[in-house]
Amino acid sequence: MNDLTMRIDGKEVGAAEGMTVLTAARGAGIEIPTLCHHDSLEPYGGCRLCLVEVTERGWSRHVVACVYPAKDGLEVRTRTERIDRIRKGILELLLARAPNSPILRELGEEYGADPDRFEGEGSFCIHCGLCVRYCAEVKKAHAVGFVDRGVRREIAFIPEIATRVCESCKECFPLCPTSYLQAAWVLVKSLATPA
Repeated sequence: MNDLTMRIDGKEVGAAEGMTVLTAARGAGIEIPTLCHHDSLEPYGGCRLCLVEVTERGWSRHVVACVYPAKDGLEVRTRTERIDRIRKGILELLLARAPNSPILRELGEEYGADPDRFEGEGSFCIHCGLCVRYCAEVKKAHAVGFVDRGVRREIAFIPEIATRVCESCKECFPLCPTSYLQAAWVLVKSLATPA
C-alpha cells in the first residue's frame, strides 16, 4: 500500500510509510549505487555512495538515500553533476584501498574515477560493515567486528568465536565487495591451527 507520493528523477513514485528513499527508488526500478546496503540489514549509511539531492519546501540538500525516509511530496534527484563528482571522489578513495575489486572497478568506470588518483593504502577492506552487521544482526554470532577507529579502523575476526562458528557458516563472505574478508579468514584459520 502506497501512503506517500514522491518524485524521483521526474518519475512519480509511491512509497509506504517507513520506507527509505533507496527502497522506494529501487521499488520503482530506479537504481542508486550502494556498497554498504543489504535488504536483510538495518540501514547503515557508511559508504555514502547512495548520496542523492532532495528538495523539500523549496530547500535542496544532499542526503544518504539508504537512511533518509521517504516523504510525501519529496523531490529526489539521483544523478546531478555534483552528485556524480562526489561519487567519483568516493570511488577513487575506495579504489586506493581495494584496486582489484570488480564492483569498485565497474562503478569507477561508470563515474569516470581515476583508480590511480590516490596512493594505495595497503588494505583491501573498504569499511562497508556488511560482514560485521550481518554476523551481529542476522546470525547473532558477533564473530567479526571493527577494531580501532578513524584511519586505523579495520575488520577483524574475534578468534575465540570465529574458530567455533565461522567454518560452518561463512554466510557473510559473499557480501564482501572486495574479498578482504575471505583473506582475513584464511589468516585467522592458519593462526588457530596448531603447528
